[in-house]
Amino acid sequence: MKIIVLGGDGFCGWPTSLRLAKAGHDVCIVDNFSRRNIDAELESYSVTDIRTLRVRVDTANSLYDNRGKITQEIINVAESPNKMIDLFKTFKPDAVVHFAEQRAAPYSMISHNHRMYTVDNNINGTNTVLSTIVEVDPNIHLVHLGTMGVYGYSKEFGAIPEGYLDITIKETNQDTSILYPTNPGSIYHMTKSLDQLLFQFYNKNWKLKITDLHQGIVWGTQTEETMAAPELVNRFDYDGVYGTVLNRFIVQAATGHPLTVYGTGGQRRAFIHISDTAECVKLAIENPPENTNRVRIFNQVSEVRGVLELANIIKEKYGAEIQFYDNPRKELAENDLIVHNEGLRSLGFEPITLSDELINDCKFIAEQFADRVKHKNVMNSPKW
Repeated sequence: MKIIVLGGDGFCGWPTSLRLAKAGHDVCIVDNFSRRNIDAELESYSVTDIRTLRVRVDTANSLYDNRGKITQEIINVAESPNKMIDLFKTFKPDAVVHFAEQRAAPYSMISHNHRMYTVDNNINGTNTVLSTIVEVDPNIHLVHLGTMGVYGYSKEFGAIPEGYLDITIKETNQDTSILYPTNPGSIYHMTKSLDQLLFQFYNKNWKLKITDLHQGIVWGTQTEETMAAPELVNRFDYDGVYGTVLNRFIVQAATGHPLTVYGTGGQRRAFIHISDTAECVKLAIENPPENTNRVRIFNQVSEVRGVLELANIIKEKYGAEIQFYDNPRKELAENDLIVHNEGLRSLGFEPITLSDELINDCKFIAEQFADRVKHKNVMNSPKW
C-alpha cells in the first residue's frame, strides 16, 4: 500500500513509518519539525541524539532497498490545505496516518499562546486532513492517533468501552450507542475530544473510513527497526513537559535524581510500549473497517498500572529514591481503571507488557546519553 504518515518525524511517527516500510508499504512522511522547534523553545532535547529527517530517511531506504520506500515532504498540515491536496493527488495514498498534533498535555497548559497553538494546530490539522480526503478520494482510510485521556479516569460508567457507550433512552425505552462522554483533563485532551466530533461528522456525511486509536501512555524508545542503525534511533523525552511518566522515572534512576511521584501516586493509567504503537497502527491499516456506518474506535492499550506501582518497580530494580511532590495537574488523586481492548486483539495484537528486559533497554539508553540530561527540566511541568 501507499501510506502518508503525518508527523512521521516524531516519537510515535518515526518508528511507525519504519515498521510500515519494513512491511513493504511505500511511506511518505509529512512533517514541519514543530516538535524539534519546541525542543529549542523548552531548551530540553531528546536524551538520544536524533538525526535529521533526511539522514533518517536515507539510512532507512538503504536498509529497506527491496521493501517499502520512504519519501519526505515538509508541510505544515494545519496551515497548508492546498499543498495537502496537491500531495494527495500526486502520491495517491491508500491510507493516511495522522500523528500531526501537538501531543503533550503539559505543553498545552503553559500559557495563552500554548493553548491557542494547540487548538489551532490540532483542530485545523485534523479538519484539513478530513477535507482533503473528501476532495481527493473518499476511499482513503484515515488512521488517527487519539488518546485514552478523552474518556477521563473515573468509573462513573464502569469499564472503559471502545469508543461507544450503550445506553437506553428512558422516554422511548430505546437501546442505542453514543460516543462515550468525554472528560478531558487538558487543552490537548480537549482537542482529541473535538477530533471525535469531526470524525463523526465526516463519517456521517461522506462515509469516510476512519479508525480512531485511543492510545494509552507510551513508554520505551526503541523498536526492532530503530535499533537497526544508529541513524535510526528514536527520540527519548525525560522532562516534565514531554517525558511520559515511566520514561521520566528511568532517566531519573539512571542519573541519580529522585523519582518524581505527583500526589499520592494513586493515579492508574493505561500504558503501551512504543513498539506496540507501531504494530497497532500497522494492524489497523492492513485491516481497514468493513463497516463505514460509524467511526471505528479501538483502545490502543497493553496494560493498566499505577504511578506509585511503577515507581516501586524502578526503586526495587535500581535502588532509586522516591520523592512525592504536589501534583501540578487537576486530576483525581486516586482512581481505578478497567479498559477494554478487544478490537486490536481481534486483529492479532499481542501486547508487550512491562518487563525487566525492556526497562533495561530504556535505562541503557538513558545512561548512554546521561550527559544530555538537564536536571532543571525534570520538574518543568506547568501547574493547572
